[in-house]
Amino acid sequence: MGTPHTDTAAERLEHLGDFTVTPRVLWISLMAICIGLFAAYIALVLMKLIGFFTNLFFFQRAGTALVSPAGHHLGIFVVAVPVIGALIVGFMARYGSDKIRGHGIPEAIEAILMNGSRVEPKVAVLKPLSAAISIGSGGPFGAEGPIIMTGGAVGSLVAQFFHLTSTERKTLLVAGAAAGMSATFAAPVASVMLAIELLLFEWKPRSLIPVALASVTAGAMRRYILGMGPVFPVPVHSAVVGPEALFSCLLVGLLGGVMSVLLTQAVYASEDAFAHLPIHWMWWPAIGGLVIGIGGLIFPQALGVGYDVIAELLQGDTPRRVILGVLLVKSTIWAVSLGSGTSGGVLAPLLMVGGALGGFEAGFLPLQGAGYWPLVSMGAVLGGTMRAPLTGIVFALELTHDVNLMLPLLLAVTVSYGFTTLMMRRSILTEKISRRGYHLSSEYAVDPLEIIFAREVVRTTVVALPADATPDRVATDLSGAPKTRHEQRLFPVVDPERHLVGVITRAGLRQWLDAANTGQAKPLGEAIERSPIVAYADEPLRTIVFRMAETGLTRLPVVADDRSLVGMIALTDLLTARTRILESEQRRERVFGARLRLPAVFGGKSDIV
Repeated sequence: MGTPHTDTAAERLEHLGDFTVTPRVLWISLMAICIGLFAAYIALVLMKLIGFFTNLFFFQRAGTALVSPAGHHLGIFVVAVPVIGALIVGFMARYGSDKIRGHGIPEAIEAILMNGSRVEPKVAVLKPLSAAISIGSGGPFGAEGPIIMTGGAVGSLVAQFFHLTSTERKTLLVAGAAAGMSATFAAPVASVMLAIELLLFEWKPRSLIPVALASVTAGAMRRYILGMGPVFPVPVHSAVVGPEALFSCLLVGLLGGVMSVLLTQAVYASEDAFAHLPIHWMWWPAIGGLVIGIGGLIFPQALGVGYDVIAELLQGDTPRRVILGVLLVKSTIWAVSLGSGTSGGVLAPLLMVGGALGGFEAGFLPLQGAGYWPLVSMGAVLGGTMRAPLTGIVFALELTHDVNLMLPLLLAVTVSYGFTTLMMRRSILTEKISRRGYHLSSEYAVDPLEIIFAREVVRTTVVALPADATPDRVATDLSGAPKTRHEQRLFPVVDPERHLVGVITRAGLRQWLDAANTGQAKPLGEAIERSPIVAYADEPLRTIVFRMAETGLTRLPVVADDRSLVGMIALTDLLTARTRILESEQRRERVFGARLRLPAVFGGKSDIV
């Protein structure tokens, strides 16, 4: 059954640190730094490609400078431009890789959770190219989703080249994704927060350190290749937030949550509508492109990334025509085109819609300075739609460097996040994962198996056999054993001082007794397994679970540090930890004598004390 674990209690406790990081994190971090450097140049290339295709499609000239499609002179022929770009993207998706469809982050999540963090090499080439064509031909998307997927693909390819584990591949994939976003928006901290809230699915130094270093590297490199931040400078706002402004932030957060729900539902309603079309999905982006073209004809500022519109909204005094155009036209063509499966990101459109909503709110909310409510609403819509509140707060701060708005953003984003979590089971990101047949939980908590020890759940009412037991003695012990729901299948064998000397299974014991009945029995001490795998009373249950998984055993004897028998532990006993968590969440205790009856809407079916 293996070799016994003979570590002392002190040695075992020494291994139980706050974290499980090992020196290998240094090697992974070095690789992440290199990926961060590379991802910064990928962001540069993507920006240049977007500029190139924008100039080509709308102005029929060669150039890589980022320009707004709104200044075109194509007239009604502008309707055809997004259709042409969408046809190219659909062709690339069908005959190149269908992984380039979508806005990047759900695809990165799927690669992490379902594909062992493996990304095909061609995705690293086709994703930025398709996104540049899509955005350059007027697609109302941002560059961040494609750069997240592309940076992640580079990280995954590096990990695959060095034959790293699935966990290490995940770390480098996310490091590349965070680095790409950091370089694109000059937002290294928000990029790390996005990685934590949406991509890593853990909070451990082994992943956080490399991801943070990659983001820092890309953010520092941006200074030399794309320029310094902030990307969207705003007028200085007062740090004083009065009661009236705080109440207004509550309203902004609530409206931001409503907008988040509407946008998410619009995207997936569009996706459902396309799914019912009797044509191949290759042609869906072209239909979405037609909608984009019509929208661009009505409201030219809706075309392309729209960074100039975001900057205008944050400066305040935006014309009402622009605000309505963003809220009605931009949001509509974005939802339809994203539902069609074309390639593009969601962050920039969410920022624009949130800013427009804030510009509308500024018409009736207390005056707090130019761009105040657009910025607060921008964070609320972003945090609520993506279900990433910390990312929404920090992202808004890093984009503008307006630290004075930290408190209003915290309040508005939290309200928006709370509203969307209550109103929608899944976010705009995880809904796509769910539609592919998977379930994703975004909640994190300390594993109860980490904090409950074997001594707390050990089964002490077990039959232990003496090493020198005779067949008659064993038969007597078995017949006098207490009746339990589960029949004991493993029997510890002890010496006179109750020190464990071995174990024997019920089947082995029956064979020994049958041999005894025929006069061929050997001493019990010779029929047992003398080097059993054991659990120690002072070990956390998680360690024991891992030991069971490694050995394939589901029952272990539990011993003290001197190898004296304490009892037995089985896989079913580990459910005790989960039961305690359920009890702590559901049991209500009386603390004060007064009673308060809650309305049924809050789940108050009985008096709360």
